[in-house]
Amino acid sequence: MRHKSFGDMHCAVARSLERVGEWWSILILRDAFQGLTRFSQFQESLEIAPNMLTRRLNALVAAGLLERHRYSRRPPRDEYLLTERGRDFRPVLWALVDWGNKHFSPDGHTIDIVETETGRIAEPMLIDRHSGHALQAPEFRTVAGPAANDRVRARHGVFAAPQNGAKS
Repeated sequence: MRHKSFGDMHCAVARSLERVGEWWSILILRDAFQGLTRFSQFQESLEIAPNMLTRRLNALVAAGLLERHRYSRRPPRDEYLLTERGRDFRPVLWALVDWGNKHFSPDGHTIDIVETETGRIAEPMLIDRHSGHALQAPEFRTVAGPAANDRVRARHGVFAAPQNGAKS
């Protein structure tokens, strides 16, 4: 059964899910961040059927998250390397690790994110680059952006700039 395509929706979440919303895709990206690059490595790590792995790798290449590089001509063999777009997915993956550890690890963490130099366990949080403040409601919220259509504007509203220095 084919799912509806989210690729043309006026929503960053929907468009992102179109590229990585299938669970195998996120697990392939997880493994790519761990240094796996070859079909056989992904297949062994994930215990995924070859036809499914081929489809997911092709989709990640088409979405610009992985790049295919030929490493052997005979027999023909490719490796899959993260692109800049793929590397930009790391904070999303780490947020999933943190969320999963918090809510779905009754026996304890299976993965921790640590500071490389000290080994200290990190506690991920999303920060606004301009103010340095944690992105938490109600201090932050989503609003319709400049490319939003009428449906998105109705759902999110439009940001009104503060008047006379007052906070919005």
